[in-house]
Amino acid sequence: MICTSDDVLLLVWIKTHLLQISVRWSPQLMKTINLPFKMTSRGKPLTAASLLILLMKVFSGSSLTCHPAEYQTGNECCPMCPPGSRVKTDCTEFRSTSCLPCLEGTYMNQPTGLKNCFPCTNCNTGSGLKIKTSCTSTSDTVCEPLEGFYCMDVKDKGCEAAQRHRHCEPGQYISKKGTASTDTECSDCPDGTFSDGTFTSCQLHTQ
Repeated sequence: MICTSDDVLLLVWIKTHLLQISVRWSPQLMKTINLPFKMTSRGKPLTAASLLILLMKVFSGSSLTCHPAEYQTGNECCPMCPPGSRVKTDCTEFRSTSCLPCLEGTYMNQPTGLKNCFPCTNCNTGSGLKIKTSCTSTSDTVCEPLEGFYCMDVKDKGCEAAQRHRHCEPGQYISKKGTASTDTECSDCPDGTFSDGTFTSCQLHTQ
């Protein structure tokens, strides 16, 4: 079948608008765009319908790029669920994503395409930690050191691991008290003075 004048107009429109679209061009697609003006494909007349089918095949093989607020599932880009929720069912051609709240003891602090929320962190007293801020549906637990401990592994605004402050030895005094972020510092007493290790300054020997 030979192209008609209507076919030519349609092909010119397709070529013009394809060049205005931001896509990942491939050698196959560039060849396709040139075909309307040759009016043949492998020596055979090319119709507008044939070109449209060919273009659909080219685009169907291209990679899918979703919007930052979407997630990919199969060949669909679905809207993400908001913080504090998770995906119940993915979107389809006919309906949007269905979301559920995070279960107790879990959280989601960002838009998501996941079907499970993250488990809340446990502030383990055996690791020298206690709760600073409790877990919510949109934020994780924040831990801090127990009294007498200091943080060894800081994460964001919290602590992941803590260690007990060192004890100064007899003959030493506490030159700098430990804090939640630093260990205790000890110094030796000068001659003629003493400390049992708990003093913040050395004492003179009495006669």
